[in-house]
Amino acid sequence: MTLEIKDLVVEHRSPGRPVVRAVAGASLTVRPGEVVGLVGESGCGKSTLARAVCGLNPVTEGSITFEGVPVTPLGLRRRTLTGVQMVFQDPYASLNPRRRVGDQIADGLRTARDGETDPADLLERVGLPREFAGRHPHEFSGGQRQRIAIARALAARPRMLIGDEPISALDASAQAQVATLMRDLAVDSGAGLLFISHDLSVVRLIADRIAVMYLGRIVEIGDTAEVWDNPRHPYTQALLRAIPKPDGMGVLPEELTGDVPDPAAPPEGCRFHPRCPFAMDVCRVKEPEPGPVACWLHEPA
Repeated sequence: MTLEIKDLVVEHRSPGRPVVRAVAGASLTVRPGEVVGLVGESGCGKSTLARAVCGLNPVTEGSITFEGVPVTPLGLRRRTLTGVQMVFQDPYASLNPRRRVGDQIADGLRTARDGETDPADLLERVGLPREFAGRHPHEFSGGQRQRIAIARALAARPRMLIGDEPISALDASAQAQVATLMRDLAVDSGAGLLFISHDLSVVRLIADRIAVMYLGRIVEIGDTAEVWDNPRHPYTQALLRAIPKPDGMGVLPEELTGDVPDPAAPPEGCRFHPRCPFAMDVCRVKEPEPGPVACWLHEPA
């Protein structure tokens, strides 16, 4: 049930515009029962990678396989690939406002085709009353709608769950609850979970491993405790220093200036070097090799 992403490249092309390489050679593995957190600033390619995993974005180069089967575009996929399900960022946009939530959950049950389950049972699994099955999405709060979206994804009996910023549209009181719920449901069923977020505090709470993405590439990956306690890539170090503290501190360091560069015109060499306080001459001309830490500071001598 392993999800394997290898040297993935996803490009966006529009007439008269430069090619945007949103994902530029990313590799990542998610195993059964494992929670992998994918973090990074907005615009680094996290959501594009997630949509490619679900067949919503075509792959330009590289490969994505699930249970040894190549992931194909959504309209062409075989039944095996219905085992990959996504929970989207905006729960209201991902639900049909004209249909009762129980009917929408039942769509997933029909997709699974391997036994009947009452949609109300799935609502109970995500912490909502059974009678909510007869209501419409506008009758719920944001946190409740996201729980309904999770129930709908679970209805297809997924073996891999993808959360594409599933808590960013929620208020602070619901974020940790929904993230923990997704982790518990995935682990209890033996499914893998790729949880995408820019909130490192929540990712630390639920993830077994953390992958840090910058401008389409994975720059650091490792066990959560190891990355948290001993971040090695300068970008990871900056992200951790930026986490808000109870005393109000926690902002991007002064040396990490500017925004993520335009993926249509990435810098030469290491993509992070224009913002890196430790940039060397080699960083400006040659990109580091992929690995646990993609940085010239940590390349073997």
